[in-house]
Amino acid sequence: MAERLDGSAASSAGIRQPGAHRRPDHPPGPFGKVWTTLEMIKFEHSVFALPFALTGALLAAHGWPGWRAMGWIVVAMVSARTAAMTFNRIADYNFDAANPRTQLRALPAGRLTVRFAGGFTAVSCAVFLAAAFELNRLAFELAPLALLILIGYSYTKRFTWLSHLGLGLSLGISPVGAWIAVRGDVKTSVVLLGAAVTLWVAGFDLIYACQDVDFDRRVKLQSVPARFGIPAALRISLLLHVLTIALLIAAALAAHLGWTAGAGLVAISLLFVYEHSLVKPRDLSRVNAAFFTINGAISFLVLATWAVDIFARK
Repeated sequence: MAERLDGSAASSAGIRQPGAHRRPDHPPGPFGKVWTTLEMIKFEHSVFALPFALTGALLAAHGWPGWRAMGWIVVAMVSARTAAMTFNRIADYNFDAANPRTQLRALPAGRLTVRFAGGFTAVSCAVFLAAAFELNRLAFELAPLALLILIGYSYTKRFTWLSHLGLGLSLGISPVGAWIAVRGDVKTSVVLLGAAVTLWVAGFDLIYACQDVDFDRRVKLQSVPARFGIPAALRISLLLHVLTIALLIAAALAAHLGWTAGAGLVAISLLFVYEHSLVKPRDLSRVNAAFFTINGAISFLVLATWAVDIFARK
C-alpha cells in the first residue's frame, strides 16, 4: 500500500530509514489513534474544499437542496478528503521520515502504524461510497473515479512536476460532485467553478512546495519549485490565481449571480494580492499564513457571497 524504498535506494537518495525519530508516546487505544490520525491529516483543513462543495450544491438546487442531500454531501466530502490525506501520509511515509520539516508526523514518529492508517483509509473510502450511494445513481457510479483521482494524486510527484494540478483537481471535483449529487447532471457554471478551484489549489500548493525545494531535488521528487526554482514558482502561482479570478467571474456570470458575488470576488482578489505579498523568494517565513489563513478565508467568502445571491434569486 505504501510506497517503500529499499535500503540501497533510500541510501542513494539520501533518505534515512524511518525509526530514528520515533516517539514513545503511542496513543492510548483506538480513540486516541483516531484523534492522532485526524491531527496528522489536519482534519480542520477540510475547510478548503467543503465550502466549494456546498456552493456547488446550492447552485444545483437554486437554493437549499434539503437537509438529507446536504448532510450526505458533507459526509461524502469529509470522508473523501480523510481517505485521500491519510493515504497520502502512507505513500509519503519514507519521505516524511527523511524530511526535517515532516519527520515528526505521526507515522514516521511512530505514534501511528501504517496498518492502522491503512485501515482508517479503507473505512473512510467505504463511508464515501456509502454516502455516494445514498445521494443518487450517477454519484455512486462516479465515486470510484473520484477515489482514483484522490488516491492517485499521492504518487504524482514521483513522475511529474505538474503534480500541483493533480492536487488541484482532487479538490476541484468537489463542487462538481456536489452538483451531481443534487441534480444528477453537469452544467457549465459548476464546471467553471471546479476549474477555478483546481487552479486556486494548484497556485497555493506551489507556494507551500517552496519550503521543500532542496529536499525534493535531493530525493528527485518532482515539483515546479524543484524544476524551475522558487522565483519562477511564485510567478506561476500568481498567474494561476489570476486565472482563478477569471474563472470565478465566468462561473458567476454563467450562474446569473449578482452584485454580492461580485463584491466577494473583489475581496478575494485583494486577498490574493495580500497572499502573494507575504511570500518572497528569499523569505518563506510567512508561508503558513499565506497557505492556511488566507485560503480558508477565500473559500468561505465564495460560499457566503454566492449563497446570498443564490437565495436572493428565489
